[in-house]
Amino acid sequence: MTRRTVITGVGAIAPTGIGIDLVWKAAREGLCAIAPLTRYDPRGTPLALAGEIRGFEPLEHLEGRIVAQTDRFTHLALAASDMALRDACLSPAELPPYSFGVVTASCAGGVEFGQQEIQRLWSKGPRHVGPYQSIAWFYAASTGQISLRHGLKGPSGVLVTDEAGGLDAVAYARREIDRGAAAMLAGGAEAPLSPFSMACQFGHGLLSAERRAGRGYLPFTERARGFVPAEGGAMVVVEEARAAAARGAEPQAEVLGHGTTFTGARRFDRSAEGLAAAARIALAEADVAPHEVDVVFADALGVPEADAAEVAALRAVFGARLRSVPVTAPKSGTGRAYSGAAALDVALAVRGLRHGVIPPTPRVGATDPALHDLNLVTGRARTVPVRTALLLARGLTGNNSALVLRRSPSEGETS
Repeated sequence: MTRRTVITGVGAIAPTGIGIDLVWKAAREGLCAIAPLTRYDPRGTPLALAGEIRGFEPLEHLEGRIVAQTDRFTHLALAASDMALRDACLSPAELPPYSFGVVTASCAGGVEFGQQEIQRLWSKGPRHVGPYQSIAWFYAASTGQISLRHGLKGPSGVLVTDEAGGLDAVAYARREIDRGAAAMLAGGAEAPLSPFSMACQFGHGLLSAERRAGRGYLPFTERARGFVPAEGGAMVVVEEARAAAARGAEPQAEVLGHGTTFTGARRFDRSAEGLAAAARIALAEADVAPHEVDVVFADALGVPEADAAEVAALRAVFGARLRSVPVTAPKSGTGRAYSGAAALDVALAVRGLRHGVIPPTPRVGATDPALHDLNLVTGRARTVPVRTALLLARGLTGNNSALVLRRSPSEGETS
């Protein structure tokens, strides 16, 4: 990479709030928004809890025709993109249209829209299936709608790399910046909470069957019983550093390195090696030594075998220093929003680097026996100098990804 890539804008929507300011405040305070599932009636199923976004009214953010033609996961991505552009103080019209692109990640696609159309098919017949089903369910719907909304004709794509996609999308954007793009919107958003979508996951046995919200998702503890699904996500504006400076933009963080590996579906015994390899690749690309990492945003699946594998990966990367490296998993307060979860980690890491704050792992207490003596941030946020963050993510089908972010120097500092 020869062109530096910086993040200049962040937009986020999560069960803990709408907008990065509210999402960051909740993460910093260790709040938990996991609650009983209400988007549909879960009686008779193993799932009782979810991370739902309260108070998000699509028509307050988007035009009626767009809302009618698209799924909730696209509503979230569009709204988060608008927020990120405002945060970056960037109008796409300021840049040549072929220099500005977009990449999103999705694991579930438009499942809620699809469920409604399938119900119409079987209850009323094929004439009652709307024409927008053909596009609303598709994983690329968010990328297409964002590019249409803002006239983005630059490099664009969609990544279906499971829950690692939120990190992979930022890395994709960085590569496009290095190839000549001026700016990219990148991230992921998910809205997977529909009966059919959740039923498809009961078989893998990784969803938490806990019915008490405070015990639903407790990664890295002996009480871990699986993860709680969630909706939400984040989008960021990434720009070439000199171009951003030329327009007077303030960089919030720099994207330094990325690594990805594949170790097979639900082979958590192999994910330790694969996740460690991804982290090493990312650190090498970033030219960052392990001892320079100030915080790790963990994947934190909340399944004992998977958590143990992640700790083993971290031990392989950091060695004896692991006990001194702060590790956090803010997603235990929101639930796991699939590709959107890693994107939210990016948003929170950017804020944490800017403010010198590491948000805690909600609902996990300091007295919980953490696996393998991990230095997990619990209880309160830590206010410490943080310059470099390592973010980890794994997909249930075997994708492992790592991303390295660094705090952008403030005026007068050197990088």
